[in-house]
Amino acid sequence: MSKIRIKNFGPIKEGYQENDGWLDVKKVTLFIGNQGSGKSTVAKLISTFSWMEKALYKQLAKKSEITRKSKFENYYCEYQNLKNYFKPNTEIEFEGVAYSFHYKNGRLSIDEVKGQKYLVPKIMYVPAERNFVSAVSQPEKLKYLPKTLYTFLEEFERSKNELTEFLELPINNLRFSYDNKKNISKIIGNDYDLPLYEASSGLQSSIPLFLVSKNLAEGIDRISDNSKSRVSLEEMQTLRTRILSILRNEKLTEDLRNQAIELLSSVTKNDCFVNIVEEPEQNLFPTSQRSILQSLLEFNNLNEGNKLIITTHSPYLINYLTHSVKAYGVLEKINRSTNLLELKEQLDLIVPLRALLDPKEWEIYELDELTGSIMHLGNYKGLPEDNNYLNERMGETNEIFANLLEIEDKCQISL
Repeated sequence: MSKIRIKNFGPIKEGYQENDGWLDVKKVTLFIGNQGSGKSTVAKLISTFSWMEKALYKQLAKKSEITRKSKFENYYCEYQNLKNYFKPNTEIEFEGVAYSFHYKNGRLSIDEVKGQKYLVPKIMYVPAERNFVSAVSQPEKLKYLPKTLYTFLEEFERSKNELTEFLELPINNLRFSYDNKKNISKIIGNDYDLPLYEASSGLQSSIPLFLVSKNLAEGIDRISDNSKSRVSLEEMQTLRTRILSILRNEKLTEDLRNQAIELLSSVTKNDCFVNIVEEPEQNLFPTSQRSILQSLLEFNNLNEGNKLIITTHSPYLINYLTHSVKAYGVLEKINRSTNLLELKEQLDLIVPLRALLDPKEWEIYELDELTGSIMHLGNYKGLPEDNNYLNERMGETNEIFANLLEIEDKCQISL
């Protein structure tokens, strides 16, 4: 399990005060809070360090290169638009499975972690601006877009081109199709079809998220990463160079040469999928938010080592997450019951069995934009607490309405 510790970076000041400052990155991790509180900041740092760990493990980068002065700030963090978040007293630590990183006093140090099994991840950062790839014609030609959006666009284009038939969507009984000859993406209903760029903003946001997440999660067992992104092209070039070096080494026997190539191929294969999603609820009706969340959980359950990291403003997502956690416990009881099949079918109609969540495998953190602190959302019997930032904001609406009724009653008394 990975973990991260952050102090004095962007909107984050004192950071997390429990567990010696370490945030655990579990199979499902949510970050909630107001705008500007640092939710995406934490998610982006997790993405950045996870990618560097992978690059070191696959020997696509060297320690000496990554730790070169200002390289971490001006190259790796610049990709996520974080390079201006650094302060003189910034301190960041990330402990992965294969490597640990410590940034302090303007320098990054790296140590190798031994004795743990490292699963090579496919890392996808899904930015909040993703509906742009659906609403704009040829977005790849536009300048000054976030770099994460360009990468997501490349994955979206690749995923569309790999479609061989209609894709059933989890929202409104819709289907998605792509004509690669005409370069037209369509959504299809019972009695209509229309281009994706003419669809609602919620569909423009959720369909690319769903398609890319599904494609990457289900493609983990492929021999290699077929992504056409810049990073993947660099990986493929490095792989070709290393294979040619092995083949040209006359000192190696044929058996040793084959073993070396087989080992190298195993290192380049992705073993799991780390899906980092900003605001999956974007522009969606609550029941559609539930459908998208359950789909993301289903993809997350496909492989050992998969992780789902979410930033959100939606109290509905936390409530729906609670359903998946509770249903996990119900399923355990069903498995000890005599009415196994019937009860499983009933449970599956309420919460899909493929979208269940072990109560030991989630964490929710609240971020405060005023103090720059991070708090852990507690749980009761494995279920997320109702007393959290988003539910409190919903509670305020009831309190406001009660105050209005009180004033109204006073007006009636005076009359």
